[in-house]
Amino acid sequence: MAGVISRWRPVGLVGAILGVLLVASPARGQAIVQGTVVDPQGQPVVGATVRIVSDGSNQTFELQTDDKGEYFQIGLPPGPYTINVSKDNLSASGPVNASTGRPARSNFTLVPSEGVDEAVADALKGLIAEANAASQAGDHATAIAKYTELAAQLPSCADCYENIGRQHIALKDYAAAETAFKQAISADPNHAAAYNGLANVYNAQKKFDLAADASAKAVEIGGGAAGGADADSLYNQGVVAWNAGRPEEARGHFESAITANPNHGPSHFQLAMALVNAGSLPEAKAEFEAYLKIAPQGQFAEQATAMIAAIP
Repeated sequence: MAGVISRWRPVGLVGAILGVLLVASPARGQAIVQGTVVDPQGQPVVGATVRIVSDGSNQTFELQTDDKGEYFQIGLPPGPYTINVSKDNLSASGPVNASTGRPARSNFTLVPSEGVDEAVADALKGLIAEANAASQAGDHATAIAKYTELAAQLPSCADCYENIGRQHIALKDYAAAETAFKQAISADPNHAAAYNGLANVYNAQKKFDLAADASAKAVEIGGGAAGGADADSLYNQGVVAWNAGRPEEARGHFESAITANPNHGPSHFQLAMALVNAGSLPEAKAEFEAYLKIAPQGQFAEQATAMIAAIP
């Protein structure tokens, strides 16, 4: 999910800053896996059992989906895992590679494991696994093809369309991404992640009014966090405010995103930029340092390092 900041008001210490892309980042040395589980009709599955098994050590983490069909596991050692999800006679599985660079997201559409043709069920599970694996490997074209094939068989699978949109964003095909996110919303009008995706698409195209509307809708829905919007939604709100020339409002959103997820690296980075813009250099330096602790190899690491060196 990527938000793009188009302009800022620099102080004399620094020059223009490159546009930034939205990437959530976990704490150094830990990995996060999260995702959504839906049934064949695209409806959230509450109370599904999610088993995250390390491929290297067979260490297992087990949890259940919440009332939105979502799961969130923090504190995983980095490495490859297999996720098995089940409830009643529905199940799904797939690989995921957890790293400290950003949370690994793996969404699942459960398919019947009993009472249907076994070959059909196995084919759907295999297709889901192939789509997820291609996505994790950065093979966007293959992932799009697999998720599209899956959506054709499960037309109500909002997560399928959302994943298609994510792949198109990675390829900077914003028109196709917009279409996919709108298909996800058509399948599930309360799909906050799809609205976040639209906000990212519109920000990238500098359609800031549309981005603001989409981001506000994601926040209204809740964005997946208990009791309110998630860090990605709040970050997008900050991006929208910044692009609209409201730096103080943007700063508030970045601070709220950090409150929602203290390990949201891009919010630390952009808060630091807002503090530089305001002339609060010691506070900005602390935020740049916080970003580097979270994402020492992150996409903003070079910029953050240069800014720290430039601040007395």
